[in-house]
Amino acid sequence: MGVFIDGRTSQNASFANSIAIPILVVDTPQLFGQIGLNTEGAAGVPRVILNGTVSLQLPLALVGVTITVVRGTLPTDPLVYSATSTFDLDVLAPQVISFMASDYNPPISEQLTYTAFISSNLIGTIRVGPENFDGILISD
Repeated sequence: MGVFIDGRTSQNASFANSIAIPILVVDTPQLFGQIGLNTEGAAGVPRVILNGTVSLQLPLALVGVTITVVRGTLPTDPLVYSATSTFDLDVLAPQVISFMASDYNPPISEQLTYTAFISSNLIGTIRVGPENFDGILISD
């Protein structure tokens, strides 16, 4: 049975349509959440459980949206999770993307930092909220 070590939340936007942040550069990761988990007391095999939500208003065109989560702060840091969703031309309402990810046996240091990014293959995608990114660390 795992023991809870730490849990954190990055809450960028709490409500629907509470922000309007355009994704201005095609296929370039844009940060939407970041957490740092304290590892004091972690032993055995640590595990990190991550989840998040991001809501988007899409352009009236076929668009692909990619969510990536890394262990670190830069898009080039070790990849923990990546998924791409493609949306049809007839989607008019804001779209909510939710995800769950895990990092099994990450290297333990004083703090584990995780960063969530979003990118789009088409200009005109707008982050509208809500947006959150959460994580918990458990160990043996």
